Amino acid sequence: MTFYVLIGLIAAIVSFGASWGVVKLSHRFKLYPGIRDRDVHTTPTPRLGGIGIMVGLVVALAVASQISWFRLVYADPFPLIAIVIGAIVMLIIGVVDDLYDLDWLTKLAGQLLVGGFLAWAGVQIVSLPIGGITILSPTISLILTVLAVVLVMNAVNFIDGLDGLVAGVTLIAGGVFFIYSYLLAINTSQTAFNLASLLMAVLLGATAGFLPFNWHPAKIFMGDGGALVVGLLLAVSTVTVTGQIDPAAVDASQLLPAFIPLLLPFAVLVVPLLDFGLAVLRRLHAGKSPFSADRKHLHHRLLEMGHSHFHAVLIFYGWTAVVAIGTLMFMFVAWWWALTAIIIGLAVCTVVTFWPATGAQRRALSTADSDSDSDTDSDTDSDTDSTHPLETSR
Repeated sequence: MTFYVLIGLIAAIVSFGASWGVVKLSHRFKLYPGIRDRDVHTTPTPRLGGIGIMVGLVVALAVASQISWFRLVYADPFPLIAIVIGAIVMLIIGVVDDLYDLDWLTKLAGQLLVGGFLAWAGVQIVSLPIGGITILSPTISLILTVLAVVLVMNAVNFIDGLDGLVAGVTLIAGGVFFIYSYLLAINTSQTAFNLASLLMAVLLGATAGFLPFNWHPAKIFMGDGGALVVGLLLAVSTVTVTGQIDPAAVDASQLLPAFIPLLLPFAVLVVPLLDFGLAVLRRLHAGKSPFSADRKHLHHRLLEMGHSHFHAVLIFYGWTAVVAIGTLMFMFVAWWWALTAIIIGLAVCTVVTFWPATGAQRRALSTADSDSDSDTDSDTDSDTDSTHPLETSR
């Protein structure tokens, strides 16, 4: 555990320094777009935070390669190299989109190619708990892996609309997933050092180093580049864990704990995945592209209900923590205790989410709305001409 903490700390320090440098350079060369109608922020802010996160990731992984304890992880370096290459490609696509607005086909093509490349490099979902443990065919494994990678990347990108939201959700979800992958490695092998835990450790560190600059009011956003990289790392860490499980060593009574990694990413991303699904249904019903941008995401709705920016972010954190920690509890306690904890936690989160706005909040919101009426038309009108089926964060 000490070496994981060390690598995570290195990633945090490097990411912090790199993010500071990106902030300075972005303002010096005015590398930031104007304010869009659907944006929550009101001051032009750089969206290149993904660069700082990526630098932290790469440096930390390079340092880990020189530590003998991680030699088993680097014994076959090709999958890790493929992951880094895929992350860099997604960063480049995201940064270009943040600066110049790429068309949706280019973004989707890039995501599909990266997912396919990772599957070709051996980063695949290799088995599923169907009728025991079923080893997947190469074709099915390829398709599921690509779909999982693309889905998680876009789900993370969808919720990147409030300061500190994606970074904080990643720290909570990633922290829980790191605990799981670490314990799984100890219980199924002779060493605690594995690729999934290493990837999650450096992602947690890099995200933690970036968060101080992204906390409200944010000095920089992670943008599409950062959101896509974070989503990619969350996805491939999950996919990688399936390769740690020896089907012969897992009996029927252990199926749920053994395949929590397949459930956990969808559990911790339940809010962004819900947001994604509602957005697709909403836009199809309105006759729009299912991925066209609008101002009706869950975080927009929380603000409209009267929650402050800070409270809205904390609500997302709460939902993520309840589902992620509750899912992990199935490994340690009887299923009914874990389920009871999840139900109680979700009930509390529901009450907090729908708690009526106070009079002061309603008056402030009403004043803000009246002040903005003269500057903008309706959100629906401003988004009708959107040509970006793959949502651009912020």
